[in-house]
Amino acid sequence: MATIEHWIDGEFTAGSGGRRAPVFNPATGRQQHEVVLATEADVDAAVTAARVAFESWSQASLSKRTKVMFNFRELVNARVKEIAEIVSDEHGKVLSDAAGEVQRGLEVIEFACGIPQLLKGEYSDQASTGVDVFSFREPLGVCVGITPFNFPAMVPMWMYPVAIACGNTFVLKPSERDPSASNYVAGLLQEAGLPDGVFNIVHGDKTAVDGLLHHPDVAAVSFVGSTPIARYIHEQANAHGKRVQALGGAKNHAIILPDADLEYAAGHLTAAAFGSAGERCMAISAAVAVGGAGDTLVDLVNRKAGEVVVGSGRDPASEMGPVVTAAAKQRIEGLIDSGERAGAKVTVDGRGLTVPGYEEGFFVGPTVIDQVDPSMEVYTEEIFGPVLSVVRADTVDAAIDLINSNPYGNGTAIFTSSGEAARRFQRGVRVGMIGINVPIPVPMAYYSFGGWKDSLFGDKHVHGPEGVSFYTRAKVVTSRWPHVSHAYDASLQFPTAS
Repeated sequence: MATIEHWIDGEFTAGSGGRRAPVFNPATGRQQHEVVLATEADVDAAVTAARVAFESWSQASLSKRTKVMFNFRELVNARVKEIAEIVSDEHGKVLSDAAGEVQRGLEVIEFACGIPQLLKGEYSDQASTGVDVFSFREPLGVCVGITPFNFPAMVPMWMYPVAIACGNTFVLKPSERDPSASNYVAGLLQEAGLPDGVFNIVHGDKTAVDGLLHHPDVAAVSFVGSTPIARYIHEQANAHGKRVQALGGAKNHAIILPDADLEYAAGHLTAAAFGSAGERCMAISAAVAVGGAGDTLVDLVNRKAGEVVVGSGRDPASEMGPVVTAAAKQRIEGLIDSGERAGAKVTVDGRGLTVPGYEEGFFVGPTVIDQVDPSMEVYTEEIFGPVLSVVRADTVDAAIDLINSNPYGNGTAIFTSSGEAARRFQRGVRVGMIGINVPIPVPMAYYSFGGWKDSLFGDKHVHGPEGVSFYTRAKVVTSRWPHVSHAYDASLQFPTAS
């Protein structure tokens, strides 16, 4: 059984500790690897390597940094299939979805290739008589990324390409559930010409996380995960004097108006709710049917949900794979149970699904629950599984109020043919990312990604312009060069204070 090791200062190492954790194949339910879990000494070794490398990397020319990013982009692009297979085997998502994840990460790498343009400063000539003022941005130092299991390739790529292109060094702590994609990418960065120590990986659990949050040489922390952990990361990083962006959980709603193309809406709701087995922070987990749209919409979604092909992520016929762990499967099915007990109607039931040949896999089938009340646990909890709850609302304004009363504010969508309703929606909802007839409104890499309310702790979103701002800080220089009317005479005498 292969052991997944840390990547520190350009080489793999088992570190100083003896703790290990299992890494499963979710489709088979069997352990396939083990991953080493970092000690505080391992964390210190990674941060020290990054701190030493920062001295030279932060002074590297924009041309050198850009060349590395372009090389890295070509290497990742040539190996999308290999990375997707690694992701599928450890996360469970189907190959096409895994490849799409890598492609979205590539877009951030391509954004980082433009770092010379992104780091251009400002200049004011003759701000005062004989005085010029200009600004430029400098890297922070050692930056840290703590990333979740659900996008083991893409979410780290939201962070380290921008951080490194800006001149920082980086320590990544990926999820211990599916850590291999990060290790594979480390080799590609080295092959691209990135100096040793600029990018490091420590695997682990809370010990590694706390070691990074408390380390005095860490300048900034980026995090994506659940809201309780995001709040903890934000509090701890702030308390230890670090810049922090912590993206938390979500409860994403889609409003469906009666004037929408309901066939179109149902198809996109099905994809948004059940793609990646619902294990994504931008998944639509609550459909708000407005007025008379409800019954027809539920019938259409029920049919489309029943047509989703569930199987191993490696099977080309599969459209949806398993969830990541046995514990996740148990939790998801428990929330479906709670909704049924509370009076909601399970119209498509994915509990107890068995896939032939993968009887021990962690499968939950697409599930649709109608007549959900906002007080029910199946609505209030972030399920992070293939479950779509259908809530009814009388008007679009009532639907907007429902969204705004939710503690999360990550993503939302509306399906309608009314421009007036869409405009009222986009201006009225207190949510960071909005789709109009687009169910998963993840922005392109040259925009920034992030939500509001309990979906974000900190004031900077990830990648895009805010990502560059997060990983740098500004200097403003005011300069005067007085005119010298004559040259001073040279003297061979011993210089004195006079």
